[in-house]
Amino acid sequence: MPTDKSHPLYFIAIIPSEPLASELMQLKEYFRDHYNSKASLNSPPHITLHMPFRWKDQRKEELWGGLTEVAHESESFTVELQNFNAFAPRVIFVDVLKNPALEKLQQAVSQMGRRKLKLDTGNYKGQAFHPHITLAFRDLRKPMFREAWSDFSQRSFTGNFKADHLVLLKHSGKNWEVHERFKFGKTNVEVI
Repeated sequence: MPTDKSHPLYFIAIIPSEPLASELMQLKEYFRDHYNSKASLNSPPHITLHMPFRWKDQRKEELWGGLTEVAHESESFTVELQNFNAFAPRVIFVDVLKNPALEKLQQAVSQMGRRKLKLDTGNYKGQAFHPHITLAFRDLRKPMFREAWSDFSQRSFTGNFKADHLVLLKHSGKNWEVHERFKFGKTNVEVI
């Protein structure tokens, strides 16, 4: 994997469909407005399948081919969101209910990355896959975390969406933007 910062930065995710995506974005904006945490606004609401990595433009076909292969072998499934959770002392998120299809997809992405692209495991600091949608993280100060978690630990939230494609996000230098969608099943790449 290239580590040279001149190579583009990507990550692989699933993004909820509308109107749920807008509802989740409003929650991110709430954290910005009430708890001074805006870092999560640098990306659309998402479930990370593979953490950020650098990739050479000259090897773009390998990356696209690997993601097309994973998407081709995947079937649509429903993702259910329920309530809020936290990774103290900085992260608050919407929890994703246990989902064997989502776990299988994440494993397929991770294995493809490791075997075909020679990326690391795709898990943050070697931790097990814990699907979630981040609302506030690295810039949420500890005192604000305590205040926000005191509020959000008492709240309820439910939502669901049909996952029918992978998304490759690319960092623009300022934020993460959807770069490519890979539809599940036979017809995979949806150019945007």
